[in-house]
Amino acid sequence: MSTLAVRVMVPEVWDEVALELPRSASVAELKRTVLDRLRVSRDPAGYEVKFRGAALHDENRSLADSGVVPNANLIVLPRRRRPVQ
Repeated sequence: MSTLAVRVMVPEVWDEVALELPRSASVAELKRTVLDRLRVSRDPAGYEVKFRGAALHDENRSLADSGVVPNANLIVLPRRRRPVQ
């Protein structure tokens, strides 16, 4: 099984994570892994993953099936904007 090295930015906590996951890992698995590693306690369902500016809506698809390439940059953002107070 080959692996896929990616970098994932989470602007909400101003941090980035470098990961090496199996190509068969799902988008949802990537999201959970990143949020856990950065100790984000909110529900992962409230976040979306974007690659090349487009949301990866089907989070059950594998990274490879979603078109994610080696050394790709992804971003994990809240699905809804939060009001500024």
